[in-house]
Amino acid sequence: MRPAAALAERLGLPVRDLDLLQQALIHSSYLHEHRDLAAGHNERLEFLGDSVVSLAISDALYRRYPDDDEGVLSARRASIVSTTGLARLASRLELGEYLLLGEGEAQRGGRRRPALLASALEAVVGALYLDLGYDGASGFVTALAAPELTSDRSLGSLKSPKSRLQEYTQRLSGERPQYRLIDAVGPDHAKVFRVEVAVGGRAIGVGRGRSRRVAETAAAAHGIEALRLGSGPRDDDRAQAPELAEFPGGDVDDDRGDWGAPQEERESTGGPWVKTDPEALDLAQGGETSGIGRAVGNVASGDSVSTEERLGDQGGSS
Repeated sequence: MRPAAALAERLGLPVRDLDLLQQALIHSSYLHEHRDLAAGHNERLEFLGDSVVSLAISDALYRRYPDDDEGVLSARRASIVSTTGLARLASRLELGEYLLLGEGEAQRGGRRRPALLASALEAVVGALYLDLGYDGASGFVTALAAPELTSDRSLGSLKSPKSRLQEYTQRLSGERPQYRLIDAVGPDHAKVFRVEVAVGGRAIGVGRGRSRRVAETAAAAHGIEALRLGSGPRDDDRAQAPELAEFPGGDVDDDRGDWGAPQEERESTGGPWVKTDPEALDLAQGGETSGIGRAVGNVASGDSVSTEERLGDQGGSS
């Protein structure tokens, strides 16, 4: 069975153009090694899917949180559509197992690399948009992201440690944290980076990870912990600083696809993809069952489902 057919079966979607979905799974490294087996890679579909994902998530958040201002909605959206967030969604589908990668990319751990997974998910959404239309593609996106869309996490916990540390240091002194690579050890396909973060010339944390970005995020998380637990003339500032608050579950790794996040964080990402349960995906404020699941299922019958029907028209609820 071709990867596209296997993925379509796993998604439970009425995919009509398997060739298009197959292209969404082809990484450029595979095309370079197998030009006679593939007509093109997935980057154009990624470009298209990026916009579909952003609009679908923005629409869902706008309706789910009618009292949030633009800044809060933007933070919520960023936590979902960032590389980290999209890689998390891709992991629910086990999308990496379906990708066609070049031998070198596969050996370097490409099937778990967050940037690659995020791009592939956007490409898949782009293919679904062209094949099933906006309702089918956006219904799939909002169903897949339901745990994040219905999360009651605080605004602070939505931000990465690097963002929180920078906001804190700039608010206090106007300085930005500086990250320095200490070393990078191991073969190319399993290299481990170690990074130090300093503020005002003083080192406050060290982190390690499978990429430099992961190591920087770990260093920022350690720096936040050091500042939160530290003592000195700014005790009151630290105690009241929302950027240094400790959130349940610990600080989230900014690059979850490298599995640097704590075990409990990895287990709380919503589990693997299963067929949509409309009752579990209720994003409507009024408590009525939303139409997200129906948006996916109705594509098979050719029914059109509007955005209002999919998410529930909150403006008309009392």
